[in-house]
Amino acid sequence: MDAPRKQDPLHGINLETILTRLVAYCGWDELADRIEIRCFYSDPSIKSSLKFLRRTPWARKKVEDLYLFFQEDIEEKCK
Repeated sequence: MDAPRKQDPLHGINLETILTRLVAYCGWDELADRIEIRCFYSDPSIKSSLKFLRRTPWARKKVEDLYLFFQEDIEEKCK
């Protein structure tokens, strides 16, 4: 039969939600310390960061991985 499929932990969560929650949880300064990309430390905004992350797969992966690392804490704080 079919092998069980792994569930995608980010299924149903868009990039804007991930970034917004990370910023609310960590703040721009800590986010820039953890992921060194200019859009996080030089005049950061959600709009400019999303534009960069959507065009840059390696950076998006780092943001998604960081979100997964903090996911339980973030979801608890966002309740």
